[in-house]
This record gives sequence, C-alpha cells and structure tokens, in this order.
Amino acid sequence: MAAAAAASPADKERFICIYPAYLNNKKTIAEGRRIPIDKAVENPTSTEIQDVCAAVGFNVLLEKNKMYPREWNRDVQYRGRVRIQLKQDDGNPCLPQFPTRKSVMLYAAETIPKLKTRTQKMGGSDQSLQQGEGGKKDRKLLEKVQWVTTEMTGSLEHLPYEERLRPGTAQLE
Repeated sequence: MAAAAAASPADKERFICIYPAYLNNKKTIAEGRRIPIDKAVENPTSTEIQDVCAAVGFNVLLEKNKMYPREWNRDVQYRGRVRIQLKQDDGNPCLPQFPTRKSVMLYAAETIPKLKTRTQKMGGSDQSLQQGEGGKKDRKLLEKVQWVTTEMTGSLEHLPYEERLRPGTAQLE
C-alpha cells in the first residue's frame, strides 16, 4: 500500500483509465456505462477517445489489447483502453477545466460525435433515409424474388442436390 501512495501521479500506472464502455449509450450502468445515457455516445472506440483527449492537450496512452472486464464481446471494435494523465506531480489537475475523471468522460462523449469520421458516416446514412419510396419498392422486389425462389426450390426438392445446381434445371418466370 505504501508503494502505491508513493507513486507520483505522473507515472503511467497512475493515469486514469477510460474504457469505451464507460461512454457507450448501448450499455446499462450494470454493463459499465458511467455517464448519463442522454450524454453517452453510440459505440465509441478507444481510438476516438484518444483522439479527443489528445486534441484538448492531455498526456494520453492508448492500450489497444486491453479489454473492459465486463465486456462479453471480444471483437476488435470493443477492445482498447485509454490512459490519461489527470493530475501533475503536485496533485493539481493537468488541465484546470477537467478536475475529475467524470469531467473528462463527459467532454469525450460530447466531442466524439463531432469528429470528422462520425460526421462522414452520418452523411452517408442520411442519403438512404432520403430515398423514401425507393426503399419500399426495393423491399417489395426482394420479397417477390424470395417468394419465387421458395416456389422454385419447392418444385426441385425431389431432385438430388447436384441436379438442383445444374444450369437450366430451374427457370424464373
């Protein structure tokens, strides 16, 4: 215990840790979210947290292979942990506007949606929403193709698998 108290806040082991789950609006508090859901971000990544914190002037360390213990999904997008130097050697905050870890998390959650990568993704999805009736037509066409395919395979079920794959065996009307 004495060794931990003697370590200076500037040591990398004493940096605060922020996992993406802390800021994720898809998580419950039991699953690890640490800020209010209305201020949280949809699926933040450790790289985004690092970018935001480094841009404001924090001393940041990204640990890509670390995982939040409560995270059951082991995919690459959920991996990563960001270590941030919150306090100087004398115990004062490195940046006066961020005295606590919660203030850093709230700032990151507020700033991540404004990142260029996030705004470009949103631009692409808006176009698909603006199609309107085109989406319904596409869905009707897909349903018709699925129905015809189902009817075709029903008439071919007496044939062996190889016969079903032979060209010309089934024809669309």
